[in-house]
Amino acid sequence: MAESQAVLDGTLAPLVALVGPPNSGKTTLFNQLTGLRQKVANYPGVTVEKHIGRVSLNDGRKLDLVDLPGVHGFSARTLDERVTRDVLEGRLEGMKAPDALVLIVDSTRLENQLMLVEPVLELELPTLLVLNMSDELDERGGGVDDAALAARLGVDIVRTSARTGEGVADVRAYLTGVEPIDRSIPYASRTLSNIPRTIELPVVDAFAHRRKLVREIVGDAHFVPPGPSKMSERLDAVFLHRIFGPVVFLAVVVLVFQSIFTWAVPLMDGIEWMIELSGTWLLATLPDTWFRSLLVDGVWAGVGSVVVFLPQILILFLFLGILEDSGYMARAAVIADRSMYRVGLQGRAFLPLLSGYACAVPAILAARTIDDERDRLATIFVTPFMTCSARLPVYALLIAAFIPDEPLLGPIFGLRAAVLLGLYGLGIVAAVGTAFLLKRTLLKARPTSFIMELPPYRIPSLRTLGLRLLDRSRIFLRRAGRIIFAVTVVLWILTQFPRTEAGAPDIEQSALGTIGQVIEPAIAPLGLDWRFGVGLVSSLAAREVIVGTLGTIYGVETADGDSLELLDALQRDLTLASAMGLLVFFAFALQCMSTVAVMRRESGGWKWPILQFSYMLFLGYVGAFIAYRIF
Repeated sequence: MAESQAVLDGTLAPLVALVGPPNSGKTTLFNQLTGLRQKVANYPGVTVEKHIGRVSLNDGRKLDLVDLPGVHGFSARTLDERVTRDVLEGRLEGMKAPDALVLIVDSTRLENQLMLVEPVLELELPTLLVLNMSDELDERGGGVDDAALAARLGVDIVRTSARTGEGVADVRAYLTGVEPIDRSIPYASRTLSNIPRTIELPVVDAFAHRRKLVREIVGDAHFVPPGPSKMSERLDAVFLHRIFGPVVFLAVVVLVFQSIFTWAVPLMDGIEWMIELSGTWLLATLPDTWFRSLLVDGVWAGVGSVVVFLPQILILFLFLGILEDSGYMARAAVIADRSMYRVGLQGRAFLPLLSGYACAVPAILAARTIDDERDRLATIFVTPFMTCSARLPVYALLIAAFIPDEPLLGPIFGLRAAVLLGLYGLGIVAAVGTAFLLKRTLLKARPTSFIMELPPYRIPSLRTLGLRLLDRSRIFLRRAGRIIFAVTVVLWILTQFPRTEAGAPDIEQSALGTIGQVIEPAIAPLGLDWRFGVGLVSSLAAREVIVGTLGTIYGVETADGDSLELLDALQRDLTLASAMGLLVFFAFALQCMSTVAVMRRESGGWKWPILQFSYMLFLGYVGAFIAYRIF
């Protein structure tokens, strides 16, 4: 990792910034150029993710490519725009200024997307303009004179189809000629652009001037807009229909939840078999010491019990990736806007809320695209109600223990998938109700208009989907390897004291058991004992930690939904009513300190995260109490 840091400090390879509007294919091109040679971190001082990849050039040299957030301009209205501007201008601490730029635009929407070209060229850096999706431009009867456009802008131009890889070799060839810029030359004297500046103009006049200039540029380049996509028109007639649209969306959701319980089973069985095999081997190989107990009873019982849920989480991310890359996600936002407007939110809030099904942290960051501050705060306040992937291990374990595996609608939809869908629906109801309350009290404001440009439907790139799943796997395993590992080690240590003549005490007499018994009176009205009190406290680090905690307490190596030993233990110590109460608690409560930390940073203080945590904890406790009494 020292090499990567040296790159950022400017001591090694040249750095090229990849910039472009949202939905221009920027990240797909980044993946094509860098492959698996990527590193994800945060920019210094902010929560915006930084993606840097290593590109192998034609002459054998290496070059670093930074994938900047998709933006429409550098007005700094959002944090993404401010970070992009600061990176391009070399004003971000700890990161060198780029030596060249690659500006990628969707050629089928050239006039709108070239609104970004002027502020980019004003940076006076060597720039390559990439006309992406050029194959689609040609297929739909559009066209543009590349030579005329290049001459008008004073930049090199390459046509690509990042999804298929067409033209990527030409981009790589351009990157081969990039050399580090001599920073001793004054910034203002590096004149490469012939585009007039508009920075002195008022915002409205500047926008109007830029729009007029872009129209002149595309006119000089003989740009012919592509005809409408017949496939998109046919699909939109169904997906955006007032009746059929919501029905299709519901069918997609049902498919996702059913697949989580069916497609993942073989992979989960394989992971469980490997964990059990390795645990047995360690028991037979290592001497009977405290270290073996720590490794097998602590680490294997804790981390292994969470890793086994990786296939279910990846299936969820696979569907989210397909929906986003195909263009359907934008249509879902339009469908949702009709309902969200009634509770005071706008359709633009749908995308952060939907991404909350993966993880609340990036979902809260995605709310930066919402310009209205009250709408943005309301969105990030209710985002943790969306059932994130960290809840899946908890849901899967309890559902497997207490819900019979019976068909509900034949082989298409089972009872367990129905319960899971119900828990997701419970989170949605809580989010909608909370948003309705906020927008009429603390964040009262008139709903703002919602405008979204719908991208054409496209076939997702298998390479891009694969790299995304690999990235999600790294993040999940890193989480398991750090947070869950640390928590399970601490839990194991607490089970070893106070020592007796025979060695470690019984779990109930240990320090861990004592902590649980202190918590027990507070959760006894929910039908839970001290074991689950320990689990609820440990799950503050990460929701899925409770599964590893129970694995440590019960001494089970693979504490997943198929572990008969753990299922028997849960069925012995829980009733159906208390299990349903626990499920409801996790559907509502904010058991994630990472989310609290991001909320504090995004809201600028502790007021909103404290209110959010307290409100969701109260809702979780009351909801669990009611569920325990009902069932």
